[in-house]
Amino acid sequence: MNLGPVGLAFVLTLLLVFGIPGGGQLKPLGWWPTLILSMLAGSAYKAAGGPFGVVPDFVGTLIGTAKGMLPGLTMTALALGLAIFILFKKLTTKQIGLLGILFWYVAAAAGGSWSYVSESIASLGASLS
Repeated sequence: MNLGPVGLAFVLTLLLVFGIPGGGQLKPLGWWPTLILSMLAGSAYKAAGGPFGVVPDFVGTLIGTAKGMLPGLTMTALALGLAIFILFKKLTTKQIGLLGILFWYVAAAAGGSWSYVSESIASLGASLS
């Protein structure tokens, strides 16, 4: 039984779409599980490519726009700014789901430990295929 990167992206997307609002047999996803799952989904989207490549392309456009408005803005500063926003702004779990994906790309592109985690998840997704 192989899940593969595309299957992982698909399953995580369904988990976020149906898990955030809840309403079934299980309780809705909480704040932290939503953030962690959205970050994993972002990495899975990057590894899956194809139709899931729309998300990384869109996030890249947003990052390019932000860097264009503030020349000299680094990915590290963007990642820290997003982390501050996520942690201190009162957000719904839907908003956390979207921002978690955005944060993952910015933090992974900033380098350091987040990029190692991103690469590990991408290689894990590739090994599941």
